[in-house]
Amino acid sequence: MLQLMKRMIWKLQLLSMVVAALLISITSPALAQMNIEITGVGQSLYPIAVMRFKDENKLPTSVTEIIRQDLARSGYFKNTENGNAVESDDGIPNYKSWSARGADALVIGSVIQTGNAQFEIYYKLFDVRKSQSLGGLKIDSGTDNLRAAAHKIADDIILKLLGERGVFSTRLSYVIKDGKRYRLVISDADGQNIRNAMNSSEPIISPSWSPDGKKVAYVSFEDRKPVVYVHELATGRRIPLSNQKGNNSAPAWSPDGKKLAISLSKDGNTQIYGINADGTGLHRLTRGNTIDTEPQYSADGRSIYFTSDRGGNPQIYRMSAEGEQAEGVKRVTYKQGFVTSPRISPDGKYLAYIANIGGAYRLYILNLATGDAQALTDGTSDESPSFAANGRYVLYSTKVNGRRVLAAVSVDGNSKQVLSIPGSDVRQPSWGPFMD
Repeated sequence: MLQLMKRMIWKLQLLSMVVAALLISITSPALAQMNIEITGVGQSLYPIAVMRFKDENKLPTSVTEIIRQDLARSGYFKNTENGNAVESDDGIPNYKSWSARGADALVIGSVIQTGNAQFEIYYKLFDVRKSQSLGGLKIDSGTDNLRAAAHKIADDIILKLLGERGVFSTRLSYVIKDGKRYRLVISDADGQNIRNAMNSSEPIISPSWSPDGKKVAYVSFEDRKPVVYVHELATGRRIPLSNQKGNNSAPAWSPDGKKLAISLSKDGNTQIYGINADGTGLHRLTRGNTIDTEPQYSADGRSIYFTSDRGGNPQIYRMSAEGEQAEGVKRVTYKQGFVTSPRISPDGKYLAYIANIGGAYRLYILNLATGDAQALTDGTSDESPSFAANGRYVLYSTKVNGRRVLAAVSVDGNSKQVLSIPGSDVRQPSWGPFMD
């Protein structure tokens, strides 16, 4: 019982001493890129042949391999060609031959150098089953954004073949602990191309992307207390959004990006407040005598989901975005006795959360229309769920072999992968939005 209470206090009040205790100390800095281990696949994989792009040996990075890896990680595709064979991008492919080789779709491409470290990347997509071209793209790219070009091609393949937006061009934020220092980092959706956003000798927690993907709100303990900051990624400029007396925690953006919901203990017990994105207009949204925290806006911005122990143990509740006095509060979760960390899917249909099951903290997903709940993992220490922008995957933190890593799982639970930096403590993930 004591362990459960300690965890509840950490989840609900985000006290610095507890956070520091939970973060594992390591001695070697995390300089390597993330490793990706795919531990599960979808039930029905779409066979696709991604041929080596012509003349891509001129590039310092293999566009072909990035595209192949993206499609494999999606959980929807099986690469039927993994070698170095190049297919001509002139004319019409031999559909019967490709069908006999087991491919339902074919990707071919080429690279043309147009200047010093400047390239044109061409790609074409063919539906082998229907014997037709699905078009393609021409992308101008320098050597510094070749990965972005490859991700864009993979997203286009997903859109043309499956009819939905891919998330390979989106970004992740998460926290790495290097020795006694903490780094808030930004990476590509595959965990590669890591860039530092902030370094601190004190914990950094709860990163939250703005809807336009240009800013990240987070909680920093650099002033020896939790303070909410809003960080502009392009310039590095940041503002202290909330530095009230007591704990300032759990920032969550409204869908229009004009305001945030946060948790404050300035008046005693932790409650939820609303605040404008420039730090003005602070106003209280909950007025209970217990702990209310971890606010999350609904997809339409009309409601706020949050964690509260007003019923005894932590559960997830919903109220109007105008505050609980507007329409009252409705309890949302009933299946488990201890529930935290609500996250709403971009389409508003699903709620991801962490439930305590016999002492194990496990990622669940709830269909808000039917009330059906499903465990997405068999983990024992899952934390911090975050939906991908297309709602198809959930990113979260968990432990593998005693070390905290990031993992992702499809909403049907069929496709799983682990993203890890060898020797590092990695946690507090947040999946960024589409970048238009």
